[in-house]
Amino acid sequence: MPDLDALILPALAELDAAGLRRRLVAHDAALIDVTSNDYLGLSRHPRLIERACAWTKKHGAGSRASRLVTGTSEDLLALEERLARFKGTEAALIFATGFQLNSSVLPALLKLGANPLVFTDRLNHASLHAGLAGVKQIRFRHNDLAHLEELLERHPGTTRWIVTESVFSMDGDVADVAALSALAQRHGAYLYLDEAHATGVLGPQGSGLAQGRATVTMGTLGKALGGAGAYVAGSRLLIDWLINACAGFIYSTAPAPAALGALDAALELVPAMENERARLMQMAAALRGALQARGFDTLASTTQIVPAVLGDTHRALAAAEKLRAARILAVAIRPPTVPAGTARLRFSLSAALTDGQFERLIDAVTRL
Repeated sequence: MPDLDALILPALAELDAAGLRRRLVAHDAALIDVTSNDYLGLSRHPRLIERACAWTKKHGAGSRASRLVTGTSEDLLALEERLARFKGTEAALIFATGFQLNSSVLPALLKLGANPLVFTDRLNHASLHAGLAGVKQIRFRHNDLAHLEELLERHPGTTRWIVTESVFSMDGDVADVAALSALAQRHGAYLYLDEAHATGVLGPQGSGLAQGRATVTMGTLGKALGGAGAYVAGSRLLIDWLINACAGFIYSTAPAPAALGALDAALELVPAMENERARLMQMAAALRGALQARGFDTLASTTQIVPAVLGDTHRALAAAEKLRAARILAVAIRPPTVPAGTARLRFSLSAALTDGQFERLIDAVTRL
C-alpha cells in the first residue's frame, strides 16, 4: 500500500511557506474573546444550560437515529413550530449543522424544475458553494444588485435561484434583502437567503432580515442563539419536500437533545434582548471608528462583525499575535477563506463583553 503521508508532507510544507497552514489551538479562557460567534453571550446563559440538562435527562445524551427512524419527539416537533413562528414562516426543519444544511438542502431544491440556473454572490460562504457543486453558478459582484440584474437578463430560464447571505460572515456587511426580493419577483427567480449571522441579532426581535421576503431561509443555532445546529424555514410544502429529498436530513442522526433544549430556552430569551442588540451595535461602531483612525480598512461593515484588512497574510498573523500578547483573542483570516490579498483580523463582538474588556480591546487596537 502506498504511503499517503508522502503526499501530505509536501502539501503541508506549501501551506507553511505561504502562511496558510491551519492548526488546532486550545482556547485560553483568560483571553478576551472577540473572535467567536456568541453574539448575545447565550452560550453560557444559565437558562440555556439548565434547559440543555433537562432535555438530556428527558431524552438521553443522543438522539439514537435519524429523524425518520426514532430521532423525532413531540418536543422537537413543537420546537420547530416555535422556530417557524419566530421566523414568520409556515414551517421549519432543524439540522445538526449549518454546513450540513446548506450542502444538502440546495441539491434537494435543485432537483425541482428543469435546467436550474443559480446566481450567487461571489463572497458567499463555503457551505453554499458546496451545496452548489456540480451546478453552473453565475456569480455576481459582491452585493452588486445592478450586476445581478444584468446577469438575470442575460441568462433567461424557467428555474432560477438567487443564493446569498443577509449578513456576510467575513466582511460584516448586509445585503439589501428588500431589493433582492423585488428583483427576484421581477425576474421570476427564487431567493435562498442564509441568515446565519443575522438570526438573533438583526430584524424585529432578532428574527433576522428575511421577514417573509425569501423563498427559503436558513440560519444557524450555534451563533447568536448560543447552542448548536441550524434551521431551514419556509412553506409547509418546502419542508415536506426536504423531508423526502434532502439526503443530509434523511441519512443523518438527529441533533442531540442538549442542543435542542438550549434552543428551547434561547427562543424564550432572544425576542426580548433589545438592549443587548443595541449595545452590540454600539460597540461595533466604536471599534470600527478606532480601527479606521489607525488606518485600517473595515470594508462596508455595519454589523457586529468588524474586519480590519491588512492584505498580507504574514502581516495579519503578526497582528493577531500582537493582540494575543495583550490578552486579546482575534483570529487572522487568510485565503482561501477570504480573497487573495485581503487577509484580515476578523473581530466578532459579543454582548457578553464587559465595559472593561471592551476598553482593553480598543486600547490594544490603537497600539497595532
